[in-house]
Amino acid sequence: MRRLVFSYILRSTSSFHLSTPPERSTLLSHLLTFPPKSIRISTHSYSTALSTKNLHEARTHGSNHAVGLLHEAITSNPNPYDDLENALSQTGVVLTTPIVSKILQRLQFEEKIAFRFFTWAADHHHNYSHEPSTYNEMIDILSSTKYKNRQFRILIDMLDYMKRNDKRSVPVDVMVEILRKYCERYLTHVQKFAKRKRIRVKTQPEINALNMLIDALCKCGLVKEAEGLVKRMRFKVKPDENTYNVLFFGCCRVRDPKKAVRLLEEMIGAGHKPENFTYCAAIDSFCQVGMVDEAAEMFEFMVTKGSAVSAPTARTFALMIVALAKSDRVGECFELVGRMVSMGCLPDVATYKGVVEGMCEAGKVEEAYRFLDEMSCRGYPPDVVTYNCFLRVLCENRKRDEAVKLYKRMSCDPSVQTYNMLISMFFEMDDPEGAYSTWREMDERGCGQDVETYCAMVNGLFECGRDKEACFLLEEVVSKGLKLPYRAFDSFLMRLSEVGNIKVIHKVSEHMKKFYNHSMARRFALSEKRKSTKLRGK
Repeated sequence: MRRLVFSYILRSTSSFHLSTPPERSTLLSHLLTFPPKSIRISTHSYSTALSTKNLHEARTHGSNHAVGLLHEAITSNPNPYDDLENALSQTGVVLTTPIVSKILQRLQFEEKIAFRFFTWAADHHHNYSHEPSTYNEMIDILSSTKYKNRQFRILIDMLDYMKRNDKRSVPVDVMVEILRKYCERYLTHVQKFAKRKRIRVKTQPEINALNMLIDALCKCGLVKEAEGLVKRMRFKVKPDENTYNVLFFGCCRVRDPKKAVRLLEEMIGAGHKPENFTYCAAIDSFCQVGMVDEAAEMFEFMVTKGSAVSAPTARTFALMIVALAKSDRVGECFELVGRMVSMGCLPDVATYKGVVEGMCEAGKVEEAYRFLDEMSCRGYPPDVVTYNCFLRVLCENRKRDEAVKLYKRMSCDPSVQTYNMLISMFFEMDDPEGAYSTWREMDERGCGQDVETYCAMVNGLFECGRDKEACFLLEEVVSKGLKLPYRAFDSFLMRLSEVGNIKVIHKVSEHMKKFYNHSMARRFALSEKRKSTKLRGK
């Protein structure tokens, strides 16, 4: 009986634990049938995170693409005369602070191009303005070295004012104050000199600082900005002759001859007289880039409207003669030669050298001959220096027939340098017999050989494999007591060691002990060893 009761109690207890109330079972079934709200929320946040990540990647990719476009436009227009601003505008990039910062980081060692881009970004985008971080990056670029800091210190002060006051430009009064402080701190030598000598300085001290600022802008290719700054400041700081010269050279740097001529007229109208150096620098810069017509216009302006101080010299005529010869305008070239003589500009050695070298380097050898003949007929024959300049160009270009022809038609006695150039040319062209004939020609004309002549002969003979003759000449150097250059002496010892001529090595070494001590020779040997070790590691 007890067993039956106990089994009944156990059965009823187990049924109580296993059975579930209807409300509880309904709730569980409801939870299992529908997904929980927390799962839906987490799914939504995950999708939001994905979309944010994709958006960030898209923006990053877009900004990198924009930086690449801008940097390519900058690297394609690196010169001051290139239209960089137009190239940057054609990219169509919408500027943001991160994009500008990345460009400045890429241009951290190109401070002039960096500042030009910085100026374009501030002036050509109405929806963009520089933030303090961008100003700081530009200031760091302009002041990274002592030279840059000295050259762009006024620009740095201007940028610092614009950053602190949230301005897009510097007012005139503030600009005058910046220039005055710069003069009081860095340009005190003029005032000290005037006070010590009791000289009254008529010009404002601020004009010197303004000229330095304009020069920095022109070197960055911002000539329009520099000219606008002068116009804004002219009522507070009056421009002087150096101001016009800086602007003039800036126009030449950006290859704008019309504006350069206009500045010269304005300079003359203001009572200043341009110097000859100003005109020559402009003509030279225009000729170097092939703007011969503009250079000729500048030359005519110099002749007609220039003063006695700026009258053309033989140097000015030489620049124009070479430019006309390079442009195949030979008739105008020799008309200018006659004009030079008629105006009383007598050619000197530098004039001959410039004209002859310029024509030969341009391949106008016949025109160079004609120029020498023309000047000889007019009573100005060339001297040996002129012929040597002509001959050097021919020898460097290995024009053997032309060099020999020029040597034979020399109207003066050749110098040792003339023969040395011929000997070196013959050996470079594998013609040792021509070098020997030149050596004999020196003996016949009574022109003694110097150390350079022996060095050229010995080097050439070693290169040709004629070791015995080279050793004979080295013994002659010893017998004459000539002092060899140390580098030549070292190379000759190397050659002799390759040949195995111990006797000549001993003679030359004992001879050179008279001129060089052992400590110096050891220092030279160690330095050469260090150089060879460095080259080996590259």
